[in-house]
Amino acid sequence: MIELRTPAEIEEMRAAGAFVASVLEATRDAAAVGVNLLELDALAHDMIRTAGAESCYIDYHPSFGGSPFGKVICTSVNDGVLHGLPHDYALQDGDLLTLDFAAIVNGWASDSALTVAVGTPREEDLRLIEITEKALEAGIAAAVVGNKVGDISGAIGEVAKANRLKVNLDFGGHGVGRIMHGDPHIPNDGRRGRGLPLRAGLVFAIEPWFLHTTNKIYTDADGWTLRSRDGSRGAHAEHTVAITDDGPIILTQRSS
Repeated sequence: MIELRTPAEIEEMRAAGAFVASVLEATRDAAAVGVNLLELDALAHDMIRTAGAESCYIDYHPSFGGSPFGKVICTSVNDGVLHGLPHDYALQDGDLLTLDFAAIVNGWASDSALTVAVGTPREEDLRLIEITEKALEAGIAAAVVGNKVGDISGAIGEVAKANRLKVNLDFGGHGVGRIMHGDPHIPNDGRRGRGLPLRAGLVFAIEPWFLHTTNKIYTDADGWTLRSRDGSRGAHAEHTVAITDDGPIILTQRSS
């Protein structure tokens, strides 16, 4: 079901967005050569407890997950691009790390992701991150009253195509509210002018993700981590956005 939020409710959602942004900043800054993925999960878990927040992930068990997730943050490394299950792995120089985090504060959820190069970056990885973030910016710019969901999808897809990247349509943006995942689904490519009309009060996550040379993925043996079919690396960028009559509000905007 698609729900519209009042201006007062959107104001209430800002706390969840700010918290999610702070956890991503902290885990991003902690990610360095030699740091274990389980340490990043522990850091996020400590911040959840301190804030009195609620994890969206730890008991999450959708149809595509092999079991309840059991951790509080997604850590996808290199050819892993989505839903990376934290495990006993120490980050290495040159790794490409995606952090995806969602939490509930005062009954409202928020969801955001970023990708960072660990240690010495590869130029092609930095370029992929740049393209993915540019696609996110384009999608957010299209999230205005009077447009349609297809305008967001089309804007993201146009950035991908301009950079000769293929787009996977299995996973994309989604509604956000009292729970992390709701309607509508927002694919990362589509036709402008099609789909659900955008109205003030809609809140959703916009999340482009791309792989260097493919759009084909498979599920790792851990039952969660989605990896590229050809071993190429991926990047992911995501913000929770509220549509208002005055334009889109990025609820998960980071300070750095």
